[in-house]
Amino acid sequence: MRDKVILACTECKNRNYTTTKNKKTMTGKIELSKYCPTDRKHTVHKETK
Repeated sequence: MRDKVILACTECKNRNYTTTKNKKTMTGKIELSKYCPTDRKHTVHKETK
C-alpha cells in the first residue's frame, strides 16, 4: 500500500529527499517543509514522480 515518493524543492527544483506515503489515506501530493542544502534554509518540498 505504501509508495516511494521523491520530494523536490520548490525554489531550486533539486530532488533532495525520498519518503513513503500511504496511497489509501493520502490521495493528494505531499508538501513538507524540509531543509534544502543548496539554498541552506528550510523550504517547501513537493512530491514528484
